Amino acid sequence: MKIYSYNVNGIRSAVSKGLLDWLATEQPDVIGFQEIKANEADIDTAAFEALGYECYWFSAQKKGYSGVGVLTKIKPTEVIKGNGMQQGDFEGRTLQIKINDVLIINTYFPSGSSGDDRQSYKMQFLDEYKKWLQGVLKKNKKVIVLGDYNICHKAIDIHDPVSNKNSSGFLPEEREWMDTFFDLGMIDSFRKINANPHEYSWWSFRANARNNNKGWRIDYINTSKDLEPHIHHAAILQDAKHSDHAPVHLTLKF
Repeated sequence: MKIYSYNVNGIRSAVSKGLLDWLATEQPDVIGFQEIKANEADIDTAAFEALGYECYWFSAQKKGYSGVGVLTKIKPTEVIKGNGMQQGDFEGRTLQIKINDVLIINTYFPSGSSGDDRQSYKMQFLDEYKKWLQGVLKKNKKVIVLGDYNICHKAIDIHDPVSNKNSSGFLPEEREWMDTFFDLGMIDSFRKINANPHEYSWWSFRANARNNNKGWRIDYINTSKDLEPHIHHAAILQDAKHSDHAPVHLTLKF
């Protein structure tokens, strides 16, 4: 099963930059999009269906903001929009699909970089999300939480850990939350495969950051322990340039 996660920074913008051709080449079985920035009615779903995908979208109530989507070539047994977190659901941040006995949770975690109010909400979201996920893991053994977490976990995940130590996305309390997230029994699939530095999934539009690889690894496909033996390959696909993020990829073998 080839699973991808991609913050597209606007689904229609990404399509205009060649996303459909890229999908036709990569052929993911399942891909989770974050930050689609579109209402479902405004997305050309037929173009994705022509590639063999069933499409599921969960848009934010605020127009042109946030939102997530999942494309799958494997028919899901269950689809759940949201997770019961009131503000997170209002902002279209979580979409769950179940494929056989594997629960795939696509989440666009909040950014706190725009100010104190959003940073405060980010920490609230993280606290609520972890409590919710604990309940999910009690009921489901095979769980994947993919998406844009907006957090670098370790110093290896950011180009300049010293100057960014007080930056949202690399704050001590955010990194500590990631510790507790993995303590729930979740596995960082990319780091299980790849221990190399300078592997990033997001770059600022400023100062030619992408060409200089001054990036952050904030996009993840994390699995529960029951799926760890099935992790076959994981990668960041930095050559895909439809967004300020790169897609991340996981192959599971059963």
